[in-house]
Amino acid sequence: MFVTVCQLIYLQGDTLCKECFFYAFEEEIHKTIIDAKLFKRGDRIAIGASGGKDSTVLAYTMKLLNERHDYGVELTLLSIDEGITGYRDDSLQTVKRNKDTYKLPLKILSYKELYGWTMDAIVQEIGQKNNCTFCGVFRRQALDRGAIMLHCNKVVTGHNADDIAETVIMNVLRGDIGRLRRCTAITTGTEGALPRCKPFKYTYEKEIVM
Repeated sequence: MFVTVCQLIYLQGDTLCKECFFYAFEEEIHKTIIDAKLFKRGDRIAIGASGGKDSTVLAYTMKLLNERHDYGVELTLLSIDEGITGYRDDSLQTVKRNKDTYKLPLKILSYKELYGWTMDAIVQEIGQKNNCTFCGVFRRQALDRGAIMLHCNKVVTGHNADDIAETVIMNVLRGDIGRLRRCTAITTGTEGALPRCKPFKYTYEKEIVM
């Protein structure tokens, strides 16, 4: 009865104590996973680990829920080093701490290993213009390549409700109907070999920060 009342209070937006908020937050993620049928027993899942707050909370929550609810999935942290001087160093240290804290295996892959170029070297060649576009494409592909190297069959990312709302607005402003149709999906890439899932689709950034 305690859990039901806690979740009801949470959904109504009333105040919860810290412990009740954590539990309600975790169980909302569990409900999202179950309702969307994101995983099945035996799945090997790569957690996109940037070292930021979203991916750190995602790693913690995935580990906890896998044990609490016996999903029967295998979890691995996967981090991408773009090779941008001074940009990724601190966050990679956070990812390494997460590996030790959550007792999860970690694989760090660099653009240099995958493409033969660091992002710094790419910028030297093409200049500052459009380098974010290059990096975004390379990063998405790097996650897929890394997950395949780890023999994973799914990738999870920390994209939350705020991220998805921003993407919707951007696609509306650009008039990109194709992406507008896809960007709200909780799982993308289902037509390929490596689906990407967003367990935080209905989770607000403020909740993740808390």
